[in-house]
Amino acid sequence: MRATLRQAARATVHLFLAAAMAFGSYLFITVLLIAATGAVSGVGIWLLPETVLLIRRIAGAKRRLTASWTGREIPEAYRTVTGPLRERLRTAVGDPGTLTDLRWMGAYYAYGWLTLLMLPLWPVGLLVDGVRRALLGREALVLPLLVRLADLEAGWSAALLRPSPQALLAGRVEQLTATRADAVAAHGAELRRIERDLHDGAQARLVALSMRIGLAQRAYGADPDTARKLLTDAQDQAEEALTELRHVVRGIHPPILTDRGLEGAVRALAGSSGLGVTVRTDLLPDGPRAPAAVEAAAYFVIAEALTNASKYSGSDRAEVVLARSRTGLSVRVCDEGCGGVDESAGSGLLGMRRRVAALDGTVRVTSPVGGPTVIEVELPCVW
Repeated sequence: MRATLRQAARATVHLFLAAAMAFGSYLFITVLLIAATGAVSGVGIWLLPETVLLIRRIAGAKRRLTASWTGREIPEAYRTVTGPLRERLRTAVGDPGTLTDLRWMGAYYAYGWLTLLMLPLWPVGLLVDGVRRALLGREALVLPLLVRLADLEAGWSAALLRPSPQALLAGRVEQLTATRADAVAAHGAELRRIERDLHDGAQARLVALSMRIGLAQRAYGADPDTARKLLTDAQDQAEEALTELRHVVRGIHPPILTDRGLEGAVRALAGSSGLGVTVRTDLLPDGPRAPAAVEAAAYFVIAEALTNASKYSGSDRAEVVLARSRTGLSVRVCDEGCGGVDESAGSGLLGMRRRVAALDGTVRVTSPVGGPTVIEVELPCVW
């Protein structure tokens, strides 16, 4: 009986919220009529994109409410409404997601009022089921009906709010377009960084090396001591140039990834970070490895996250977790610092997001003021 009461109470909350949303939808008819009138007359045509965005928020709230009851997320697939008015109008009207939302809203006008009638079943159910249990010793009858009604309401909403294949395809194309643009930008930034490192580092040292060797050749016959000193300086310059070149190579693809694999490379990175880093992983040394591009992205994400933690977090400890997931590689970096990460302040997270997005991965940053800061990355791959 307690389990039945809990489920019935949860169903009542769901139906109450659904009823409140239905009541709000009825009031929203006025906004729709104003927007439609303005669009037809041309006077308030600018209201149409804003009304579509408002409908999206209402439908998004209903998706979250339905998902909380069913335990299954309902995806959203919308085109981005941006640009001048004409483009915003074209996108808002032509988006298949707009038709899906309007279809749901129209149906909700028809069946949403039923949720208002379901709510009195809770006190009635308590009375009837209490009498049945006390007099007849039978299980509850009315309260499970609330659960079934909530299932029915959520099922209708889920079916109506699920994006069409065309909308999912359009959303995927837009996402891939944005990802491609980010990948191109990240690639351009990487090329500029490599060019800058070569110009300011290795190239400058090689020029100095060539000059010292030339001076040593000229002084070799007349002043052997000076020539030997110049050759010693040239050797130092050659070693520094090699160090600079190794740094550039590590920026392209760290050789340690090839030599030790991702786990070994991350443990070496953790040891040189200046923090007390705990590394946990379920990657097997002799097991299958992720593709090189995925390992490189994971390595750079961890390197950037540990660098930020060392500089800004105020904490001397961090944790790195590497795990194989059903769809790829999961990376989690957590520090116990002050939190409050601002991605717009040049924290390196934008570059991290672009690098991961180029592989169709996702980045999630949680950093409340006071900490902790948690960076979670999912990189899709086939093991």
